[in-house]
Amino acid sequence: MSTTSNLKAVATGKQENPVAKFSAFLEKFKPQMALALPKHLTADRMARLTLTAFSSTPKLQACDPKTIAASIMTASTLGLEPGVDGQCFLVPYGKTCTCVPGWKGLVDLVSRSGRATVWTGAVFQGDEFDYALGDTPFIRHRPGEENDPDLMTHVYAVGRVNGSQHPVIEVWAVGKVRKHRDKYNKVGGNHYSFRDWEMYARKIPLLQVLKYMPKSIELSNAIALSNAVDEGKHAVIDGDFVQVSDPDAVPSVDHATGEITDQRAHQEEATVTYGELLGQISKATDVEILALVLDSGRDLPQAEFIKLEQAYNDRREILLGA
Repeated sequence: MSTTSNLKAVATGKQENPVAKFSAFLEKFKPQMALALPKHLTADRMARLTLTAFSSTPKLQACDPKTIAASIMTASTLGLEPGVDGQCFLVPYGKTCTCVPGWKGLVDLVSRSGRATVWTGAVFQGDEFDYALGDTPFIRHRPGEENDPDLMTHVYAVGRVNGSQHPVIEVWAVGKVRKHRDKYNKVGGNHYSFRDWEMYARKIPLLQVLKYMPKSIELSNAIALSNAVDEGKHAVIDGDFVQVSDPDAVPSVDHATGEITDQRAHQEEATVTYGELLGQISKATDVEILALVLDSGRDLPQAEFIKLEQAYNDRREILLGA
């Protein structure tokens, strides 16, 4: 706001409308936004969607505009529309805005690749529901009339790689989802699951299924982004990778000794290296063993893990086609 505008605001007792101010900010930001957007989205549409989210979410208006801009760029890079049909959300944590992919956005990113399909479901009290895992997994779900998120009993996700004989299925009881949230949640009641419980709950089993699906760089980044946000961390896409930071920069504390610990030190103590896991993948003779090897590399640096995933996908295709 200019000095003249400030004096006018003081004289009239009126402050500039934050929505109008943010709208002007978006107009200046459109050229940069357009550079990151895929062909199916325009800067005008993304700006309108962002302004709608901003005007309808008072807590978002308290965020640093730079963090909102970073979140818009993250959504643009992924090609996901904020607030539309739950593809992604602009979530405020204090003065920091973070882009959170929704389960519908993750499903869309898988569909774009053309190599697999995934979907999720929520089971409510009164629904007919049965499932089995193992070597012939299945889900049978006949929904009833109930759709209150507080009355969910289970959530599930199903993934099918093109040409595969059986789907990949993950089913979680709602109690298990809450335990998972409480284990990783570091922002208390500010966690976005308290605002949209069904969206969060359906995404958790979906993230497990996505471990076994072919991944584009966009999907890999969306998964990394979602995992970081679920732990209360701020994350943005920088180039081809997700950059994660802790907004509060609070060190870990050993509650038994009171000693401050550094998580990075524990990561450096890991005995399994990228090279060793890559060798195990190349020698794997079973897809289940292959999946276990991939899971063992979750603590590797992201660049190494993405390469490991590519080797996993290549080996999996060979084994399934054998």
